[in-house]
Amino acid sequence: MRGNRVFIDTCIVIEYLKNKIELNRDSCYINNIVLMELYIGARNKRDLKEIKARLQGFKILPIEQNIMDLSTQIIENFSLSHNAKIQDSIIASTCLIYNLPLATYNIKDFRYIPNLKIVNI
Repeated sequence: MRGNRVFIDTCIVIEYLKNKIELNRDSCYINNIVLMELYIGARNKRDLKEIKARLQGFKILPIEQNIMDLSTQIIENFSLSHNAKIQDSIIASTCLIYNLPLATYNIKDFRYIPNLKIVNI
């Protein structure tokens, strides 16, 4: 993916780390939720070090209180009807607050969230 600013979901970053897709890191944004999901997936310290090195250049957006407030609303409104997950609600809220489209392969996890723009890679 090249050019436009976009928030990259964990599943897309995983494909990037596996060298299956190319990303322009200058226009790719993530948050600490994505980082934590990637770090949990590390098999050992060497793997973790490589993940951290490959993520250099990605813009990391802070998760501020307004994001948490919106995330809480998403959970309240959609956890029962759509099985909304905490990490997905924080990712979606980050996209909404920063006005960024979300690149993800897991469209079903986000499609019910109003005003969230989802893009394909």
